[in-house]
Amino acid sequence: MTTSAGILLYRLGPTLEVLIAHMGGPFWAQKDAGAWSIPKGEFDEGDEPALDAAQREFREELGLEPPAGPYAELGTFAYSSGKRVTVFIADGPGFSLDGLVFGEFELEWPPRSGRTARFPEVDRVEWTGADAARDRLVTGQRAALDALAEHVASAGG
Repeated sequence: MTTSAGILLYRLGPTLEVLIAHMGGPFWAQKDAGAWSIPKGEFDEGDEPALDAAQREFREELGLEPPAGPYAELGTFAYSSGKRVTVFIADGPGFSLDGLVFGEFELEWPPRSGRTARFPEVDRVEWTGADAARDRLVTGQRAALDALAEHVASAGG
């Protein structure tokens, strides 16, 4: 089973906003709905704590240091495929997107061509309203938005 960990930054203003990333590569290039993700990546549960993995993946995908925190574990959410993602949240009102440097991956492209091309893991990052993020996020991560809303409400936000 694949296990991932990620960081969902949020900020409170007139509305609740979250930081999400559009997945890179040719498959996602022309898509918006269901083509965004919480910055996250895979890890081995026995080898690395989930928060450490989430912070490492944030650095690798965005090229930025994640905020100092504090972090709260929001929960572990299952995709229909069985993949699981553990999501950590942090309040990020002062987090700057200046200096983004996206990590890359290699892929045979075009398919069956024998040629390998490099693509960014994510190709853009945005602060967006939590309601708008619902349609943009991959289906398996949408439950994290509900959990975040509950967390913020219980904290008096």
